[in-house]
Amino acid sequence: ELCTIFSNSVTNGGKTTLAEKLKNMLPNCDIISQDDFFKPESEVETDERGFKLYDVLDALYMDEMVTSIRNWIKNPASSGVVTEEPQNTCDNVKNVYILIVEGFLLYNYEPLNELWNRRYFLTLPYEECKRRRSTRVYQPADTPGYFDGHVWPMYLKYKNELEENASMQVDYLDGTKSQEELLSYVYSDIIQELNKLRE
Repeated sequence: ELCTIFSNSVTNGGKTTLAEKLKNMLPNCDIISQDDFFKPESEVETDERGFKLYDVLDALYMDEMVTSIRNWIKNPASSGVVTEEPQNTCDNVKNVYILIVEGFLLYNYEPLNELWNRRYFLTLPYEECKRRRSTRVYQPADTPGYFDGHVWPMYLKYKNELEENASMQVDYLDGTKSQEELLSYVYSDIIQELNKLRE
């Protein structure tokens, strides 16, 4: 049995940390990260202001990402996923393979839409998002005005598109909540989803 979880987020929303913690709690769990599919800087477009356009799908090898996900779904046991059972695993979720796909542009990409079991979207208010972004080191480094000129507007555009899509079932999570609270909620929700798959 397979369960595919999509974790999406505004930049620095906490999705990677959440995904890693879930991996340690769930049986036969693996992660595919969208960040691993960025094109090299030389292939990323630059706009008229000189901003590198990283927060768009064209900055990523999305075909390769979809292939990786499909290959995992076809044969999760050969993916190198650790099959040791985490402590305190419920008996009814053993013999299940779980894939968490985490990234920042997942739900507006049509070829991925049929693959999900659950979708989560971590949100942050502007000031907190900007503060967290300023504490991270990026390669290449953010240029002055990059957050306000490109990153935040792209996030708002993407989030608005999601909210306007009535058929898209997304669980919006408050990224300002503690990691423990978010982890507890998502873990419980995944266990419920696994129970539904078993029925």
